[in-house]
Amino acid sequence: MTDLTELYTWTCSKCNDLIQGFKMRCLIVDVQNCLQAFVGVDHNLNAIIVSIRGTQENSVQNWIKDMLWKQFDLNYPDMPDAKVHTGFYSSYNNTLLRPAIANAVHKARKLYGDISIIVTGHSMGGALASFCALDLAITHGGNNVYLMTFGQPRVGNTAFASYFAKYVPNTIRVTHEHDIVPHLPPYFFIFPDQTYHHFPTEVWEHKVDGSTVYEVCDGSGEDPDCSRSVLVLFWSASDHLTYLGVDMEADDWSTCRIVLGRSAAETLLLQHARQLAGGDDEGGGVNVVVVVVVRDHGVQVVGSEIAVAAR
Repeated sequence: MTDLTELYTWTCSKCNDLIQGFKMRCLIVDVQNCLQAFVGVDHNLNAIIVSIRGTQENSVQNWIKDMLWKQFDLNYPDMPDAKVHTGFYSSYNNTLLRPAIANAVHKARKLYGDISIIVTGHSMGGALASFCALDLAITHGGNNVYLMTFGQPRVGNTAFASYFAKYVPNTIRVTHEHDIVPHLPPYFFIFPDQTYHHFPTEVWEHKVDGSTVYEVCDGSGEDPDCSRSVLVLFWSASDHLTYLGVDMEADDWSTCRIVLGRSAAETLLLQHARQLAGGDDEGGGVNVVVVVVVRDHGVQVVGSEIAVAAR
C-alpha cells in the first residue's frame, strides 16, 4: 500500500473482503529504510495482528539475484552458534520497526487482555516477521505468539532454526508452487551445519492432478519432498507474486512511495477528531485511537496525538 489514508481507515480494495472487522491500532512507516508495518486487532480471531510489508524494490529480479550470494554473518544474541542474515536482522532490530511494534503490542494487550499475537508477512516481510515473532515470543511467551509467513527466504543457519522452533513453535511457512524466494539464500545439503536452513513448519501450496493441495511438510524445515523437490531450473519468480489466490504485488513498484504528506496527515487527524467527538468504540466503550509512527529526515507530520513526529 502506498496510500496510507486507505490503510489507516481500512478502506483499501482488499480491506473489506476476507478481513472484515479488523481494527487498526498502529501504522508504522520508516521512510528512510523503506519499511512499513501495522498492528491491529481481529476480533474474529481474538488476536493482535502484526503485519510487515514485503519486498519494495525497483526490480524483484534484482533483489532475488542479490539474495543468491548473501551469507549469514551475524551471531544472534544469547543463542550460541546461531548465525543470521545481517540485513534481515538489522532491518527489524535496528530500525523503527522493533520499538514501534513492541510498544503497539504492549498497548493492545493492556486494552484487550492477554490475547494471542499473530505475526505475518510476505517475501522480505516474512523474513522480518520471523525476527519480530521471535522477539515477541521471548517477551510474551512462545505459546502466545503465532507466525505465518508467505514466500519468505531463509534467514539463518541450522542452529538458529533449531532455537527458533523451540521459542516459536506455532509457526507456518507457506510456500507456493515453484516460488524461487524460499530457496534463497541457497541450502547446501552436503554442508548442513554451514548453510542456511529453514525453520519448520512448511506448508506447500501446489497443484496435484489439477487441484490445489496444501501439503504439511515434516518438522525438519527442509523437507526434500516439499518445495525443495523443485529443481533449480524450474524455480519461478512469478510464483512468488501469488499466494492463496491473492495477488501479492505492491500497488507501485517504482519507488518506496510511503511518505505521509500533509494532506494525508490532515485526513488522519480529522478521522481521529471524529472518533473522539463521536465516541467511536468497539462495543466496549473504549475510544479507538490509531497511532501513526513515521521516521524520515524530510517528513513533517501534522499533529502530536495521532502521529509521533519524524526524527
